[in-house]
Amino acid sequence: MSKDKKLVEAITSMNDDFAQWYTDVIKKAELVDYSSVRGCMIIKPYGYAIWENLQKALDSRFKATGHENVYMPMFIPESLLLKEKEHVEGFAPEVAWVTHGGDEKLTERLCVRPTSETLFCEHYANIVHSYRDLPKLYNQWCSVVRWEKTTRPFLRTLEFLWQEGHTAHATAEEAQEETIKMLNVYADVCENVLAIPVIKGRKTDKEKFAGAKATYTIESLMHDGKALQSGTSHNFGDGFAKAFEIQYTDSNNQLQYVHQTSWGVTTRLIGAIIMVHGDDSGLVLPPAVAPTQLVIIPVSQHKEGVLEKANELLKGLSTKFRVKIDDSDKMPGWKFAEYEMKGIPLRLEIGPKDIEKNQVVLVRRDTREKVFTPIDSLEETVEKLLADIQKSLLERAREMRDKKTYTATAIDEFEQIINSTPGFVKAMWCGEQACEDQVKEKTGATARCMPFEQEELSDKCMCCGKPAKTMVYWGKAY
Repeated sequence: MSKDKKLVEAITSMNDDFAQWYTDVIKKAELVDYSSVRGCMIIKPYGYAIWENLQKALDSRFKATGHENVYMPMFIPESLLLKEKEHVEGFAPEVAWVTHGGDEKLTERLCVRPTSETLFCEHYANIVHSYRDLPKLYNQWCSVVRWEKTTRPFLRTLEFLWQEGHTAHATAEEAQEETIKMLNVYADVCENVLAIPVIKGRKTDKEKFAGAKATYTIESLMHDGKALQSGTSHNFGDGFAKAFEIQYTDSNNQLQYVHQTSWGVTTRLIGAIIMVHGDDSGLVLPPAVAPTQLVIIPVSQHKEGVLEKANELLKGLSTKFRVKIDDSDKMPGWKFAEYEMKGIPLRLEIGPKDIEKNQVVLVRRDTREKVFTPIDSLEETVEKLLADIQKSLLERAREMRDKKTYTATAIDEFEQIINSTPGFVKAMWCGEQACEDQVKEKTGATARCMPFEQEELSDKCMCCGKPAKTMVYWGKAY
């Protein structure tokens, strides 16, 4: 194996330098390249193919729940952005401005969208008049720009791809139902498509989205013990509606304000896939999102009948799975190492001796287990193995997360845990921001969420000792 590894550039061990390991993987697996603009990435075909599969999984679920795709402008007039004071203050440090068109200075600055709440609000104010116009269930696939100081491909970039759902409802109850429904959609995709277990819960007021009544989140844990906010869903109440005068006439002919939601996930989920499932050989992709689920490697392909048989298998399997064949003149060992690095779930090897025995060799990426299977039952075996890989990756990720989830009842204990064994730390909280600020100041950890599934670890806040109101997941985060 060591000889084969030399055929592909070495990847830094994740235990030696996790950040460098991450950079090595995204570069050498050809997911991204750096651009001439600081903090912006070029998403290469393989990286974009992962995004497309994730996009399909999300989009089909959005449409199944009644949402329609729309597209809003990239630019937001400054006067429109300023209509919601809390919202604009929350985004002010990250906003990029257009001040000139050609050689002429614009009479009004244009913001390059960091998010599109104000544009949707303006549109809803123009098209919503009656209760019969509601609900409005819209989603947008686009890129947004946020002028981040520190960047890392997929995790935090100046421009990134995402989807943003924006809905308008007649009642507060409908808006709350929508907020939780879409959070559950995100959790479903993370767990059943990306094989990433998540914690669902509500953000503290300090951590909630600017302008929101409440923000809900799914939080996942990376291999290095850092948390990643993997998706958020916001209930805006009628705050934006009042700022933008989005009113409708109800069935009693009375004017009412709409209640709104917003929700989104981004290309940072690709970063999550890398950091949850990857190993020192590179990517490990869950079959549900992998651009190629199985790669066929002909062995001794110059010998009579080998390439013909390999292409025959390709034709048969391609009707059900995402399959490719590598019939290049590279050495088989080089190919094995390359496709391990690219994280392809299954490798199929076939050579002259296999053809004689009417069999193939299947190699799992997650365990590297070899399975000798008759060609006659190949399709069934591939289907079973892909399902098992998908399930095993989720179980392994959940086991890793649970192993790195700790409990603390006092701030000193919390500080010792968070500094020596990074991960999630569960602890009770009084609900006061002063204690939340103290945790961040002393440890660098933040309140990731107040989980829906609560536990009573003690009756006192770990910081101040006052009566506890809720259990919180804390952690250092990307």
